[in-house]
Amino acid sequence: MKDYKRKNIGKGGWEPDRILRRQNKGDAEVKLMEFMSASLPDAKRSDIKKWLKFGHFAVNGVVTTAFDAPVSPEGVVELNLTRPFVVFSHPRLKIVYEDDDIIVVDKGYGLLSVGTESSKRSNVETAYSILRDYVKSIHPSNKIFIVHRLDRDTSGLMVFAKNVEAKEALQHNWNNMVLERKYVALLDGELSPESGEIRSHLAETSQHEVYSTDDEFEGKLAVTRYKVRRKGKGHTLAEFSLDTGRKNQIRVHARDLGCPITGDKKYGNGSGPLHRLALHAETLRFAHPVTRHDMNFTSPVPSQFYKYV
Repeated sequence: MKDYKRKNIGKGGWEPDRILRRQNKGDAEVKLMEFMSASLPDAKRSDIKKWLKFGHFAVNGVVTTAFDAPVSPEGVVELNLTRPFVVFSHPRLKIVYEDDDIIVVDKGYGLLSVGTESSKRSNVETAYSILRDYVKSIHPSNKIFIVHRLDRDTSGLMVFAKNVEAKEALQHNWNNMVLERKYVALLDGELSPESGEIRSHLAETSQHEVYSTDDEFEGKLAVTRYKVRRKGKGHTLAEFSLDTGRKNQIRVHARDLGCPITGDKKYGNGSGPLHRLALHAETLRFAHPVTRHDMNFTSPVPSQFYKYV
């Protein structure tokens, strides 16, 4: 049993994960229980069943409790001997990708990206706090870093960093690292022409409302490209691509086009059949801050957006 004895609890009372990895080097798919019984001949079958029951196994990175989970040729099985693998689950936030450096999530509408001063005092849950608690449940020294934000009522894709190096690489080179950001919105009114570009300088009032100006010394340049996907019934479903990433950029430019986003209380009439801001971050494509690999993610547009065009 020497192969999987647990180490002594380390400094601070935290026992490091001990993970065994076994690869299916055969030519055929095999069931997990059979594979692990053959891979750990000294282990009791009752131990393997117990590990399965409590989530100690992951097949190709996916935690499973199924004894008959398929292990494909070249598939990798991990067994956490220290504790069950942490499985992330939250009704308003979904992890779509994670590695040692970044986490990409699909954020639900109504969830703050990061806390404001008032929300911190009220202990309001945010995407940041949810992910912070998640990574710390894996190890107390783990951290999470905000890279960019989505408005509270905007749903869709965001990327967070898991270390300072990844955070700085993304933030300091954001315009070069981000290859594509595409949003989809349901607009009030039928937009015409059906494609184009809007360019203005965005400034902000003392009441934190952003507005367009032609004065380049008053605001920062913002460039938004748009394309109509479908329209009718007094609404338009349009996609927006950003050349710049200014605060409230799409919301202000949609208003400038004469078709504000449905449900926008700040830059529209605030009403709408969806009872939410109908803006969704559909596509996020960027260069990985460490490997420089092309990372390309897409989140399905909420089905409600299609009901009103």
